[in-house]
Amino acid sequence: MQYTLADILPAIAASFGADSPGPLGLTPNRDIVLLLIDGLGAELLTRHRDLAPTLAAHLTTTLTAGFPATTATSLTSLALGAPCATHGIIGYSFAVPTTADGMRLFNSLRWRFDSATGDDARETYPPESAQPRPSRLQDLAARGVEVHYVVPEYQVRSGLTRASFRAPGILHPATTLDEVRAGILEVAGHRDAGSRFAYAYFPDLDSTGHLHGPESPEALAVLRDIDAFAAGLLGELPGTCTLLVTGDHGMIHADHAIDLDASEALHRDVALIAGEARVRHIYLEHTAARADALATWREQLSGHAQVVTREQALDEHWFGPTPPTPVIANRIGDLLAVAEGHTVLVRPEHEPLESAMAGHHGARTPDEQLVPLIVSR
Repeated sequence: MQYTLADILPAIAASFGADSPGPLGLTPNRDIVLLLIDGLGAELLTRHRDLAPTLAAHLTTTLTAGFPATTATSLTSLALGAPCATHGIIGYSFAVPTTADGMRLFNSLRWRFDSATGDDARETYPPESAQPRPSRLQDLAARGVEVHYVVPEYQVRSGLTRASFRAPGILHPATTLDEVRAGILEVAGHRDAGSRFAYAYFPDLDSTGHLHGPESPEALAVLRDIDAFAAGLLGELPGTCTLLVTGDHGMIHADHAIDLDASEALHRDVALIAGEARVRHIYLEHTAARADALATWREQLSGHAQVVTREQALDEHWFGPTPPTPVIANRIGDLLAVAEGHTVLVRPEHEPLESAMAGHHGARTPDEQLVPLIVSR
């Protein structure tokens, strides 16, 4: 059976109060810390196990991130224990309806309209309405497990955190590996019999991979630092605490860029292009244009991307096995363009920062989809 990120928290919940190992082989313990290393791909770890011997030695299994393999989607799938067809955070950006009977681009990672630096959407597009389902952290809290967060302080107020994690908890602000270590040890260092769960997060592998490439000297130096951190932490954690480490996606190094902004044909009958450089959602001005637009996009991107209709993607369960609600289905583009190989579908005029990145993720290659599950016990 191929487990996914969405299976981790259900397995953690099952392990609390259990008498024997449950899903994913998690042994029951008083406390559990789940550390997410943004951008930690299983293929990267396999190729560079010499730089990360501690992580490699504790690798328990390999998971799939789910489609698309991007942070906003993966973190919500992780927190809810469900794929994005269920929770509706279907990508880095997608279209949402407006009161003027139109649609507007929405960036789910930053929770902003129009772009990653656009208008703050937390008031006009409340996270709790955009994603109303309860999280698995709320389930843990309801069962008496004390919830903690070892994350950068801004994240507890972000729209994405409100939409996905949802449960109140005790914050241990952490941006550096030293701060993450201190926060985790503080969570695990109590003497009472009550159980604690902590979600911890470290972003630097992803940000460095985006800037320099996932296997650049800079990114590999971060991987080496993470492994040294893990080795030290495992030696300090009490036996009453289990540490799990995973990633939200892997990454590829772009070697061929297609400028979507430069092609007049790709904008014919198109109202909006969303997503990111490895996965694009294309929203049409009218459904009658779908056949022509599909033919045009397939011709223009032949050999570099797979282009399908929304209906094909849903029929083939790209976003998960459960059919989405109409609201969620309408967030998906009329067409989807998924880059292949190391191609990226960039928009330099509309996404200058994203288009200049060396490393990208989102699509369906093993480098992007596969993430490790590392367990201390």
